[in-house]
Parts: sequence; structure tokens; C-alpha cells
Amino acid sequence: MKRLLRIFVLGAALAAVFPDTVLGAEGVSPLLGTWQLDRAKSTFKPQPGPNGQIRTYERVGDAEKLTAKGIDAAGKPTLVRYTARYDGKDYPIAGSSGGDLISLQRIDDFTTQSTQKRAGKAVIFATRTVSKDGKTLTVTTKGTTVKGEPIDAVMIFEKR
Repeated sequence: MKRLLRIFVLGAALAAVFPDTVLGAEGVSPLLGTWQLDRAKSTFKPQPGPNGQIRTYERVGDAEKLTAKGIDAAGKPTLVRYTARYDGKDYPIAGSSGGDLISLQRIDDFTTQSTQKRAGKAVIFATRTVSKDGKTLTVTTKGTTVKGEPIDAVMIFEKR
């Protein structure tokens, strides 16, 4: 019984110190890991969207690190990266065609939101939802491109 109490106290302490890390049934955010775009299940506006993308979400200290490698519609490689905390503050994002800053917020264990800013103005809003079984990531994105075109995309990713 004492051992169970110690484990419970340790888990509660970790959750208090690292609230974005200790989540879900397995004790880790279900977003963490590598995800591959399922283009056939995804929709893009403006068309045609990327030819492919693999996203990797990692925990770095108390922050989330994204590395998204892909191929754009013209066949050129893309690379988007950021390291940010779930505190609503702005952090640099590299390689994004949408913005130069990103902020993150956690809605619940399976859902997060991001906002990208360009020249200080919020221009792209994304909601990322991991399915309850942890196998599918849905990224719903709305906003405007650099050219002012509306963005309305639903990208479906499968866990690798």
C-alpha cells in the first residue's frame, strides 16, 4: 500500500511539474511520435496541397518540438520546425509558408490549437486532434495565405 501511495504521489508531482507531458492513459501526450499524411483522406484549399508530409512531435524539456518534412505540390522538399510551449506565447517557426511565429494551447489530452502569425498578425489557426485509439491525427487549418487566399484544409495523418 505504501508503494502504491508513493507511485501516486510521484505521478501527481510529475503532472504538476510537467502538465503537458503526463497525459493520457499511458502517461504521455498522444500527439508525440511520427505521423504520415494520408493524402487520399485529406482535403486542401487552396489546391492542390502537399504531395506528402511526415510530422514528428517530440518532447524537449517542457516544450514540444515539431519537425515536418514534406514534398510540396511542385515536387520540392519542405521542412517546417519549431520548439514551443503550451503557454499561448509566440515562438519562432522556421520553414512555414504561413507565418513566422507560432503559439500553442492545449484544449484537452487529445486536442491542441496553434496560431501562426505573420508580421505580428494572426493569420493561420489549426486544431490538432488525436483519435482516442491514438492511430489518427486530424489537423484542421483555417486562415489566409501570404497572397491573401483563404486556407481551409483538413489533413489526416496516420501514426507510424
